[in-house]
Amino acid sequence: TNQWFLPAVRGDIPPGCAAHGFVCDGTRILVFGGMVEYGRYSNDLYELQASRWLWKKVKPQAPSNGSPPCPRLGHSFSLYGNKCYLFGGLANESEDSNNNVPRYLNDFYELELQHGSGVVGWSIPVTKGVLPSPRESHTAIVYCRKDVGSPKMYIFGGMCGCRLNDLWELDIETMTWSRPETKGTVPLPRSLHTANVIGNKMYIFGGWVPQSAGGEISAPDGEWKCTGSFSYLNLDTTEWIGLISDCQEDKSNLLPGPRAGHCAVAVGTRLYIWSGRDGYRKAWNNQVCCKDLWYLDTERPLAPSQVQLIRATTNSFQLKWDEVPTVEGYLLQLHADSPVPPVAGIPAAGTPETSVLSSQGGCSLHQSPQSLPSVPYPEMKVDHPSQTNNLIPNNVQVALSSSSKVEGKEKVAAPENKVTQKTLKNHADATEFKESNAPSLLPVCTSSAQTSANVGELHDLDKQSVNPDASVSCTVSSSQTMVTQQAVKTESSSTNGAVVKDETSLTTFNSKSEAAETACVMPSTRVSTEQTNDSHSSRAPQRPPAPVKTRDRRWYDVGIFKNNSAVVSQFYLLPEETLNINSKTEGANVPDYRLLKKQDLFPGTVYRFRVAAINGCGVGPFSKISEFKTCIPGFPGAPSTVKITKSVDCIHLSWEPPASPSGNILEYSAYLAIRSTQLQENPSQLVFMRIYCGLKTSCIVTAAQLSNAHVDYTSRPAIVFRISAKNERGYGPATQVRWLQDMKTSGSK
Repeated sequence: TNQWFLPAVRGDIPPGCAAHGFVCDGTRILVFGGMVEYGRYSNDLYELQASRWLWKKVKPQAPSNGSPPCPRLGHSFSLYGNKCYLFGGLANESEDSNNNVPRYLNDFYELELQHGSGVVGWSIPVTKGVLPSPRESHTAIVYCRKDVGSPKMYIFGGMCGCRLNDLWELDIETMTWSRPETKGTVPLPRSLHTANVIGNKMYIFGGWVPQSAGGEISAPDGEWKCTGSFSYLNLDTTEWIGLISDCQEDKSNLLPGPRAGHCAVAVGTRLYIWSGRDGYRKAWNNQVCCKDLWYLDTERPLAPSQVQLIRATTNSFQLKWDEVPTVEGYLLQLHADSPVPPVAGIPAAGTPETSVLSSQGGCSLHQSPQSLPSVPYPEMKVDHPSQTNNLIPNNVQVALSSSSKVEGKEKVAAPENKVTQKTLKNHADATEFKESNAPSLLPVCTSSAQTSANVGELHDLDKQSVNPDASVSCTVSSSQTMVTQQAVKTESSSTNGAVVKDETSLTTFNSKSEAAETACVMPSTRVSTEQTNDSHSSRAPQRPPAPVKTRDRRWYDVGIFKNNSAVVSQFYLLPEETLNINSKTEGANVPDYRLLKKQDLFPGTVYRFRVAAINGCGVGPFSKISEFKTCIPGFPGAPSTVKITKSVDCIHLSWEPPASPSGNILEYSAYLAIRSTQLQENPSQLVFMRIYCGLKTSCIVTAAQLSNAHVDYTSRPAIVFRISAKNERGYGPATQVRWLQDMKTSGSK
């Protein structure tokens, strides 16, 4: 939501301090040292359990070969594994806090942590090589190459009467200090900057740098200024790459302003920069603090998971996919088995507003005023209003091929980078740096709370109830429900005649008209396999789809979505000339969405879906392809409001009739996923045993039946049930229920 909140902390709350050391280890935070007040420094260690917002003052054992760390500020405090590494800082030699006698430090300590909570104690490692010179307000990060397992700690810059820009390396395994040789232009000497590792790069931003144009290391009384320069060091090649120079003008405020003493944190492949101060104002006799939040996207997002089906009707799908961290939206595309006629472009109803989406291949820096309320992305209604988050930006082009990209239209030249600017209701600005080696800098956008297709959590430990989301159309064709003693959530399931090829390999329930397409694989001694009007297939068809040449497979945009769910009833058609172009070239220009005609989905039709995530660097790779089929009219819907009641020796399943039964219900069937040798050959293809068939809307699952159950590990461990209804035309889609198991339960099943 990009909204700040102030947690209600308790326990041994530490006093406010500045220039302290800070590490995050899972859900706990360790804070060491810092300046409590002018001239008075601390060497206290505090631990915050963020899951409970509980502070605790911890007292590590003193090192066996020396004294514990003295009170200090401006030190580095770095975490690797179960150890923190403390280096340097500034101490006060005077016992009188009003008479500050600074002493720069280059001592080195190791703090061993206990698992989960608490610490063991300090130690003073015996190191080889030459120690870095004393300093404070430097940075230290730890990096370990994937192919070479030796972790290294890198120290850069700092202050020792004058600013520094030297780089030091510590091999943590051998405890050997060295000065690595670097290539490229070394950043200016600086202090109070930030350093963060993303991938194999150490990003350096801001700090105090020399005032002189040449950047020479000045004398202690030289002139200094805050900088907004931005560079990174490739830690594998030790080459410096400059992204934003110190002299680069930014009259439009599209980049973070010069600052020092700010904070920066990496979340996935995104770097967030917050606050800091922008220098000393003699006229005001104080320093000006920043209150802005920015982020940097360093690479294109990863491919999302396969699209999953939540519900289907005769002319719509409710879909979802796993979230990709720190993205701006998702591009959803479909391909229809049946031919889709190309049309001339005509205006579609409704013109959506501009959306902030960062541009292709560059760096876009986003910044959002924290005092403003959340600003939702504009939405275009596709099916049900409360389940829709489709974004159709009128200033963004999206290619309809597998190499889709997002391209901005406005471009502004900058000294070192090409910049693309977009705005969202004047609340955020975006810039794009098209330098080949540059990551993507993007402004932070506030957004409204995400809508979810899942049922809200229930916390009844004895009786679980799954109710269809009230905001979803009551003509539910299929649903999958997760039922656990802690939570109940709706997930994907098969539809009438659906050919499902997602990660869970959902079973297809077919009528007579489609029985020929389905192969039954369950043993006849356990499950009925008659291919009649009430045939009930246990698995998806094994026959692969006919091969389609890439140039003949035309993908159509469903839209750009802010969240990881969508209700799809239409897609955009391309003019014939655009289809001809796209069949020959990738990434061709695409007409504005507003000029495209929308095509409704057809009943009984197979559609292929794929999705790609979008961030400031552009559109990432597409997911694997999933196939779903719209329902055929006349069949009953899926049972709803599933309840599971657990007893000592059995469980009780109950459900409500389909919301739209389409005729009289003749019977219900309930199935349990069981262990089978076929699962060893194809673990993703579940085998089901029928445990109930009758007119009642409830059944008992005995302990003997449960002992045969298969525990599905495709996501969280769960026992899987399926319940479907039958009318005169045959069985409709099933409601799939995943009864989540803890590890102990899973191991006993």
